[in-house]
Amino acid sequence: MKKLISTQYSPFAFNLAMFILRVGCGVLMIPYGYDKLVHFAKYKSEFMNFLGIGSTLSLALVVFAEFFCSIFLVMGLFTRLVAGILLFEMVVVVFKAHDMDVFKGDAEHGMQYLIGYIAIILLGAGKASLDGILGK
Repeated sequence: MKKLISTQYSPFAFNLAMFILRVGCGVLMIPYGYDKLVHFAKYKSEFMNFLGIGSTLSLALVVFAEFFCSIFLVMGLFTRLVAGILLFEMVVVVFKAHDMDVFKGDAEHGMQYLIGYIAIILLGAGKASLDGILGK
């Protein structure tokens, strides 16, 4: 019972928690990017032009973030960098695409990912990652 209310943690528990957070956020984001990748031609004409660079290029950047960066996140390679890219995307999703409708609308999922990516950026990948193995 003492362990449940203790504020101390072991390095193993920290690294396991970071592994679960990193892999969980990455694996759950991959299907969003994969869908956009597979149906790229369908989405490119109607996709939001959020940086003023055209809807096709905007969609390509989102596919890169959601699919490829999520794969890197799962592997734990360039973790803080790819989490930063995914964080930027979630900021756009929450604040621009869904008008910050966090509590009762579509921005709720984006906000949950955003919080996870902030934690990953602050805490790093943990030792159970390619970054941890390579000593980055």
